[in-house]
Amino acid sequence: MYLHYSAISDVGRVRRENQDSGYAGPWLLTVCDGVGGAVRGDLASSTAVQALRKLDQEPDDDILGQVAGGVHRADDRIAELVEEDPALNGTSTTATIALFDGRRFGIGHIGDSRAYLYRRGELRQLTHDHTFVQSLIDEGRITEEQSRSHPHRNLILKALDGIRHEEPDLFEVPAEPGDRIFICSDGACGTLGPERMADILSTGTPDFAAVEMVRASLEAGSTDNVTCIVADVAEEAPDPDLQPLLVGAAADLPRRMPLGGAVGGLFRGHRSGDTGEIPPVPADVPAGAFAADPIDPEAARYAPRPPGRYAWLRRLLVAAILLGLAWVVLAAGWSWSQQQFYVAEHDGRVAIFRGIDADLPGLSLSHPYELTDVDLDLLSEIDAEAVRDGIESDDLDDARLTVDNYAARQDVSSE
Repeated sequence: MYLHYSAISDVGRVRRENQDSGYAGPWLLTVCDGVGGAVRGDLASSTAVQALRKLDQEPDDDILGQVAGGVHRADDRIAELVEEDPALNGTSTTATIALFDGRRFGIGHIGDSRAYLYRRGELRQLTHDHTFVQSLIDEGRITEEQSRSHPHRNLILKALDGIRHEEPDLFEVPAEPGDRIFICSDGACGTLGPERMADILSTGTPDFAAVEMVRASLEAGSTDNVTCIVADVAEEAPDPDLQPLLVGAAADLPRRMPLGGAVGGLFRGHRSGDTGEIPPVPADVPAGAFAADPIDPEAARYAPRPPGRYAWLRRLLVAAILLGLAWVVLAAGWSWSQQQFYVAEHDGRVAIFRGIDADLPGLSLSHPYELTDVDLDLLSEIDAEAVRDGIESDDLDDARLTVDNYAARQDVSSE
């Protein structure tokens, strides 16, 4: 079987640059969505795609091993970039890969880009998001619909960053003639519901479906870059003119920005067969025609939360509480220890000690409480050794009774 594919990436209606990258070829389909905002998410995604595109050749039997190797090489390449330029520390990218061998797909996934399978009129999500909101969905705390508007919907838990070396999800999907594979960044799947995606994927060529998916995402209010790859599994070979497609930041296309700094990349309509970035509207569109979120969700991905007001006071209060608890525990322990008694030797005589028969480095946990006239030299060797080792007592009266017993056993005739 063969793949008939199309790919398109659009900067969207709000963002000034495209941090998505995608690649579609006869053996490989992949989408990477850069994370990091100001720390060059576009560089992370394009670097990953450039490393992954080397998988675009007929796989061997170990298809998942090849996918895992490609992911690790992409992660290592990002690590090299960060090592060469520490200013890139914090950049990262998602990666969703489908490697085809003519019979099956080897899927690799990390992050929140997604892969779907449209088969016989039903759409099935193949990948599982590595996000905070997905963990809430898994726990049953929110629904899929609620996740689309959750304030932390852009918080990713796993990505390729060259530092943590996360392991991707890996699995195989058998292919059938007529299957349609859809891979996208969260600019599409974070906005469109499964019913709408299934409706678009149910008709038209891969070119048409990819373009319509981007258009529908932007019309539904997506404020992110949108990258979509659609591929059909067929028994007939594709048009020989069909070449591998590299889209988004990885395509190294010139930045298209309207004069005056207005946002660009407005999707103006379907153009059959177009698989590149769609140009922005003319510069006469008023700046601010499309309002972005007050906080850029892309910059919030992986971003540390700023400390709240009076954070120093909260830290001081926490420290004071911890010190108070430690003092209470120590005071309670000391009070208990002073109610314990045992019998032991002191200066050659039997004595009653108050405290615990133990010592800490630099700290004694007991002290002589009552000295007696029972001389260890007048006791038998066994009794004297027992006293030297220490004899536990239930209380002070029990300790005094022990002393009386040893006093009675003194050998006074030896004096």
